Amino acid sequence: QVQLVESGGGLVQAGGSLRLSCAASGTTGAILRTRGWYRQTPGKQRELVASITSGGNTNYADSVKGRFTISRDNAKNTVYLQMNSLKPEDTAVYYCNLNYFRAYTSRNYEVWGQGTQVSVSS
Repeated sequence: QVQLVESGGGLVQAGGSLRLSCAASGTTGAILRTRGWYRQTPGKQRELVASITSGGNTNYADSVKGRFTISRDNAKNTVYLQMNSLKPEDTAVYYCNLNYFRAYTSRNYEVWGQGTQVSVSS
């Protein structure tokens, strides 16, 4: 069973930086596909922040373009989100997401991390 563990959240002042990590375990026999970071604030829907395909193609929400960078280390089964020039409106719980395929079931699966709080003070 694939599981995701996030780390790196915390409290930072506006203009500061944080780096989130999301490590996947239980991936033997799985083909890891698109990985992403989402965020959610109370009363709002979870929104995509950034995603990266297995081939390295990236996609960003307009609100974070030029400030956030998503990357992946396939050898470590880990995806990162480097967040620079943070703003108070970036405050949210950040969740990592993984889509993967298992050949023995011929099915695609999706798994989420537990979430990590990012708080940006003004």
